[in-house]
Amino acid sequence: MKVSPILIAIPAFFLFIAIELIIGWRKRQKLYRFNDAITNLNIGIGSQVFGAFSKAALLALYILVYDSLAIIHQPTTWWSFVLALFTFDFIFYWAHRWGHETNIFWGAHVVHHQSEEYNLSVALRQSWIHNIIAFVLFLPMPVLGFDPKIFLAAAATHTLYQFWIHTKTIKKMPRIIEFLFNTPSHHRVHHGVNPKYIDKNHGGVFIIWDRLFGTFQAEEEEPTYGITTQLKSWNPVWANSHYYIEMFQRARQMKWADRIKLVFAKPGWLPDYLGGYQAPPEVDKANYKAYDTQTTLSRNVYVFVQFLMIAVGLAAYMFYFPTISLFFQIVFFGILILSTLICGAILENKRWVVYIEYLRLMLIGISLNSFYYYWYMHWFTVVLVVSCVAFILFALWFTLSWLFDKQWFPEAIRK
Repeated sequence: MKVSPILIAIPAFFLFIAIELIIGWRKRQKLYRFNDAITNLNIGIGSQVFGAFSKAALLALYILVYDSLAIIHQPTTWWSFVLALFTFDFIFYWAHRWGHETNIFWGAHVVHHQSEEYNLSVALRQSWIHNIIAFVLFLPMPVLGFDPKIFLAAAATHTLYQFWIHTKTIKKMPRIIEFLFNTPSHHRVHHGVNPKYIDKNHGGVFIIWDRLFGTFQAEEEEPTYGITTQLKSWNPVWANSHYYIEMFQRARQMKWADRIKLVFAKPGWLPDYLGGYQAPPEVDKANYKAYDTQTTLSRNVYVFVQFLMIAVGLAAYMFYFPTISLFFQIVFFGILILSTLICGAILENKRWVVYIEYLRLMLIGISLNSFYYYWYMHWFTVVLVVSCVAFILFALWFTLSWLFDKQWFPEAIRK
């Protein structure tokens, strides 16, 4: 069974996040906020869950184009990998740039920019659908004859490289590296909402494309991070859908021709009769406040434990995905997405989560036991006992932790 490089890298990601936390603690810098970091990681988990379904189809499309339209089939060598990485990054630059300059792409890519912090967890905050809608831009690679294995290796290397540049702990690299490669300094600019930083530094591995095509901006003062209109939510589903919903709401006020134009227009564009283009405002640092919510320590610990279980569930899901039935692929897909949604709802103090969490815990128990009953009967008794004990413990914890919280639990339940 082939294992995804991203799955192998997950423990390393968490290790480096822990190291960054320690560095921040020793330097007395607050690099992380719990609610923000958990949301970043849960959105990243959702991205991998969606990817489990989409990657096979996208790879099949790549192979189809490679087999039928390739001008030449390049050999599988080290130099073809280097050339593929260089080509991939060039296409990525334009895909990334259009992702900022075109509404249909920005609606997906905006997810990566919503965090108002800048740390390694932000690197894992990836859109659930961006790869699906942007993949067509990479089809010149199979036409140029890059073997699918070389393409996958280049794509994985490209993704892994971009992890380390999402940090404030590294100020500047040596000048030659800063000139040629994307670095934490360059990428901090990319995540800034300051008008002079917006739509700059789109390169993935190399920064030379930005220098060539006029989108380079050196880091001056530290950026203010996020998006120009704050998301103000820890809900991963809303994070991935809000921009398209807002586009639809704006389109309802437009003429048909302008509705079509809106899809491909620059973010902030409106027809003149609705006010015209809205330029990004200057950041008022004196009054700017990052979105935050206050939750009890008990809730935070509960969310953290649930996140650890979600992460373990993701690893198992990705590892066994090719071998389980479509029914259970869909069931566990739904459970993982629902679990990330529940974490966000708890962090936002949503009252409806009181009812949904018990249903989620029951759904997990029923699904796991059904799965092991049909697929791994020799483990069924063990899983049945463990899942029942876990359900009781989590249900009690969830109830006792918040039963007397007058601002959170409905009056009827508290009585």
